[in-house]
Amino acid sequence: MERLWSPWRLAYVTGAAGEERNGHCIFCEAGAAGRDELVLVRTPLSFVILNRYPYNNGHLMVAPRRHVATLASSTADELNDVMTLTRRAEMALTEAYTPQGINVGINLGRPAGAGIVDHLHVHLVPRWTGDTSFISVVGNTRVLPEELSQTAARLRPIFERLGSQPT
Repeated sequence: MERLWSPWRLAYVTGAAGEERNGHCIFCEAGAAGRDELVLVRTPLSFVILNRYPYNNGHLMVAPRRHVATLASSTADELNDVMTLTRRAEMALTEAYTPQGINVGINLGRPAGAGIVDHLHVHLVPRWTGDTSFISVVGNTRVLPEELSQTAARLRPIFERLGSQPT
């Protein structure tokens, strides 16, 4: 029997990876200036970050830097910036992975599926026909062939190039 190891998921599956670490929002920490290996790009109002527990390779999230929970409580400038980065994320994922589709979604509130309810974020998940294999259906496990550091290395230069182009 072969084993599939994913030790980075232990905190997630045991509930230790909640919304906050040491009383701080993980999105606020990631959006702050400084080095975070999962952050691909920051603007003054928002940022793009790799999902630490991805559904598929390339699973990104776009979030405002300000701690805000809903679209209604966001400013027009924040919403514009988040959507501009979401567009850029779609372009980067398409170039890097050539997916056949991309799920783009916002979950507002825990009943809607939000894992982090107090900080608005947009998910982008690349999809391919047949990407849900038997192990996902039967074993409730995802198999991801690329490490997050490789995903970041693949996407970061694309975001840098796209950021230098006019919108």
